[in-house]
Amino acid sequence: MVGDRNSSFEPPLDNDETLIVQVNEIAKKAGVSSELVRYYSRLGLLTPSVNSDNRYRQFTEMDLSRLKFILRAKGLGFKLSEISEIIKTTHRRKTPCPMVRDIVAKRIIENRIDLESLIRLQRRMERALSKWKRMSDGVPDGNEICRLIESID
Repeated sequence: MVGDRNSSFEPPLDNDETLIVQVNEIAKKAGVSSELVRYYSRLGLLTPSVNSDNRYRQFTEMDLSRLKFILRAKGLGFKLSEISEIIKTTHRRKTPCPMVRDIVAKRIIENRIDLESLIRLQRRMERALSKWKRMSDGVPDGNEICRLIESID
């Protein structure tokens, strides 16, 4: 779903927004691929205007700023759906800050649980490898698939 400047999601283009470039150039300025810019445009996260003569998407400084915001949010672990909701909240002239804090607080708890699980897995793997170093290689006898893995309880 490619947005346009007249959608309810994006306010109309301000007269003072400087038109910058097409897809390849904004991608280069942001250090991302053209495909990613197009993808974010299809999702409605970016809403470039469309040149009526050639149908090319045209991006402004505001679009570049939005793209950099999306990249920062992704770097903090936000999902695209969450970023979209943050942007929509802002366009309703409401602060997204409480929502942002809640999302990050929840994500920190989830990450801590994931890290603890990964640490337990790491320890199991290290114990297994230590045990396996003392074991000889097994030749399949029709009853075993891999005696190393089968030796682990």
